[in-house]
Amino acid sequence: MASVETLFHPCLRVGVADAAGWPVHDIASHSEQKELVMDLGIVGLGKMGGNMRERLRAAGHTVVGYDQNQEISDATSLGDMVDQLTGETKVVWLMVPISALGGVVHDLSELLGDGDLVIDGGNTRWSEDQPRADLLGEKGIHFLDCGVSGGVWGKDLGYALMVGGDADDVATAQPIFDALKPEGDHGFVHAGKHGAGHFAKMVHNGIEYAIMQSYAEGWELLTASEEVTGKVPDIFASWQEGTVIRSWLLDLLVNALQQDDDLSEIKGYADDSGEGRWTIEAAIDHAVPVPAISAALFARFVSRQEDSPAMKMIAAMRNQFGGHAVLPESAN
Repeated sequence: MASVETLFHPCLRVGVADAAGWPVHDIASHSEQKELVMDLGIVGLGKMGGNMRERLRAAGHTVVGYDQNQEISDATSLGDMVDQLTGETKVVWLMVPISALGGVVHDLSELLGDGDLVIDGGNTRWSEDQPRADLLGEKGIHFLDCGVSGGVWGKDLGYALMVGGDADDVATAQPIFDALKPEGDHGFVHAGKHGAGHFAKMVHNGIEYAIMQSYAEGWELLTASEEVTGKVPDIFASWQEGTVIRSWLLDLLVNALQQDDDLSEIKGYADDSGEGRWTIEAAIDHAVPVPAISAALFARFVSRQEDSPAMKMIAAMRNQFGGHAVLPESAN
């Protein structure tokens, strides 16, 4: 029988960033190894970061979370969080807004040391990852970029993770990834070098734009038709089984319609997080045609000019999977 020492990874601590969503500790099995337990810190305990902290703790990891909102924070400052990380290697996972990311990384570069690891799990532009890795690397601090999908459902269902960076660093953080990902063989990929994780997540979000737009346009056409005399929500519900267009987004769409069957309580306005724009910019740089994704992004711009039925559906789906705010119909 294996000794206790061979069953557990050396103690590691991971830190998280500001309110945007971040990974935390976790017990995970990788390949044929036994489950590994890690200590880590999370910076940013917003809708995703807070849930990640709970999922990691449920898996047996020790997590120190820091957020500017002291009511939900385990530490009083970034420095306090780092001080609570007792492992030889300190791992900090960042789930902070893009506007705060640069400052958080700079502060951590002064607090962490040689061999420590920073993981950026926010929706960061992929082109910023290599410069960030170089900046931290000057002090011997390692860096991974991780695209994270799963929204408000990730705590229970797991998060899809797309990681960029060196293979050795991925192996170091694998227990964390294994705890956060869904059960089974899928939901995690080492996509390539620095930037690859966020690039993959960017493309994922671009595809999401196009799928959502297709459902929304179908909704508007069905509601405008004189031939359809039954309830349009029932048609969408019927597509949940046996069709080639069934998906989790369709399930969420049906869930939204059960709450508001004509979407009369939602204003036809849909925001964009920026990743759709980055996808189109990358497509231009690589001379790759992305007409469906481009049209979906431009349709959101249209939603800001008039109250579109299709945009009501887009807004409803975004609220369902990501908890994104919707504007009431009475909003100006």
